[in-house]
Amino acid sequence: MIRRPLIALALAIAALGVLAGGLAWLLDAPKPPPGADRAQRLYYAFCAECHGVDGRGSWRAALFLVRAGDLTNAPRMASLSDAYLFDLIKHGGAPFGRPGMPASGARLRDDDIALLARHVRTLSAR
Repeated sequence: MIRRPLIALALAIAALGVLAGGLAWLLDAPKPPPGADRAQRLYYAFCAECHGVDGRGSWRAALFLVRAGDLTNAPRMASLSDAYLFDLIKHGGAPFGRPGMPASGARLRDDDIALLARHVRTLSAR
């Protein structure tokens, strides 16, 4: 009699383990390629989760109904000044009417933000 509930409990625990492992695999943050420079490592650490590795947007952001900007759109990126990109990365999107973009100014130095803004420009040149 006790055997059946123990088997059911073991199966439930195993199912939860498989589910948790699958979610961890799906939601694992992308890693920069070997030999990546500082700008690429910053992009992967702070931007790739929403903007995607290639800059076109990520399904992860879409899960939370966040529509990350397409950083590969060359005409749009050309219309944005370096100062705008710097301020957007540093202060986030709320001052610019884009509340989904988090501010990174508290976590990054200004020279890293400038480096990241330059790297974002390269995504539209590919």
